[in-house]
Amino acid sequence: MIKGINHSIIEVNNTGSEYYERAILIIKPEYASIQHDILEQEARKILGEMGVPSSLKRNKGKAKKITLFISAALFGAAITALCFLI
Repeated sequence: MIKGINHSIIEVNNTGSEYYERAILIIKPEYASIQHDILEQEARKILGEMGVPSSLKRNKGKAKKITLFISAALFGAAITALCFLI
């Protein structure tokens, strides 16, 4: 939906993140008169604090749990095999 309101925006093309190519931030009307350099610096600061997307964090945790479970199962199988051999 397009409304008849003009907004000031800042577009950061080089975010410095391996996950995000570019970001578009909408500036609040009361801060639209601030220098462009200051707004861009603040935008880069915010983008730097974002970090890894939460879905990637969850997937890494899931893979770690699966690896731990498989390792425990293999260790238990090895102990059982040793008991039968002795």
